[in-house]
Amino acid sequence: MNRLAFNNGIRLALGTIRSHKLRAFLTVLGVIIGTGTIIGVSAILTGFDASITGVLRSFGPNSIIVFKFPVGFRVNNLSPEERTRKSLTYENAAHIKERCNAVEYVSPMLFPNKSINVHYKGNDMYDVDLFGVEEAYARGGQVDLHLGRFLSDEESRHRLPVAVVGADIEKGLFANLDPIGKTINVDGHEFTVIGTMLRPAASFFGDTDNRVLVPYGMMQKMFPNARENAIVVSAIEGKLPQALDEVRTVLRIDRHVPYNKPDNFALSTAEQMVADFRQITAMTFLVMVVLSSIGLLVGGIGVMNIMLVSVTERTYEIGIRKAVGARKADVLIQFLLEAAVLTGMGGICGILFGWIISLISRAVFTSLPASVPLWSAVLGIVVSVAVGLFFGIWPANKAARLDPVVALRYE
Repeated sequence: MNRLAFNNGIRLALGTIRSHKLRAFLTVLGVIIGTGTIIGVSAILTGFDASITGVLRSFGPNSIIVFKFPVGFRVNNLSPEERTRKSLTYENAAHIKERCNAVEYVSPMLFPNKSINVHYKGNDMYDVDLFGVEEAYARGGQVDLHLGRFLSDEESRHRLPVAVVGADIEKGLFANLDPIGKTINVDGHEFTVIGTMLRPAASFFGDTDNRVLVPYGMMQKMFPNARENAIVVSAIEGKLPQALDEVRTVLRIDRHVPYNKPDNFALSTAEQMVADFRQITAMTFLVMVVLSSIGLLVGGIGVMNIMLVSVTERTYEIGIRKAVGARKADVLIQFLLEAAVLTGMGGICGILFGWIISLISRAVFTSLPASVPLWSAVLGIVVSVAVGLFFGIWPANKAARLDPVVALRYE
């Protein structure tokens, strides 16, 4: 097929679509919805991936979070063995600090075993994130101070009632007041605020910054029955793999894990959590593609149906073309081009539909940077044209096999 025949085929297809605009639109409506859904979902997942990846990587490229089971996103639920694991201890953190040469900073984090509220002169904040930490927590890059200073190890050893609060706590309790030196009530205990933190660019705990950090020793004094520890480890630059091996070895010895048994704790890095998250998004995208394919299938059946009608309507035209020398291949390509142009235009409309979905998502969810990736737009066009070619084969073949004598006698 030469270039002139191809151009003529495209013009014939466009002319047929223009003469039956409503029919053409209804025919490719399924293709528009299917393609638009795929594009929209791709845009939302791309934005979601960028947002969550930023959250996870905010822990730092050299940070290791040690907990009794993996933190972050899990494809499967916790196993019975994971649920019954013993909690980590302060001694585990101390041993990591003493024995691991590739580790720069170690900070245990102690969690309360209840919901915590904070009060200041009639202002209340509920369900705050209360953690007991040490000075190394800030050195590891987990804190960006706004006012005042951070907790010291001396304050932890002497169990002093001081606290560093997050941006939302500062705003909710103190409004335009200077919070430094003010006394707040945390679950019935009075604490002096010595520092405030800026809201992190990305927070693992969500869009809010309801953190209240107190000295680890004071946390033990407040909640003597609290046993849930996590350990934040910062590796020396360039020594993350060595630090992982050393921390794993120390903890296996501390927790008496036999050499032939798996770890009864978990070491999570930012890249591992990103990989876990992307497993979930990949499965979600696959499910959405399968569901959207139903729309493409419906659209493809509609294209095949309308092309069969078109062949019937244009039987006389086909007979004339074949009588003046058109070959079977010429007629076949003409109708295939018409089907491909029809669904290709549907694919373009679907891309616009998906782009509108992404704009609406960005307007509604301002923290979600939804954007249409180039690969999804290209894939949308390719898939929609492929649908037209696949479902147009039967009608085009039927047109190509018409006998010109019979076709000329058709009324």
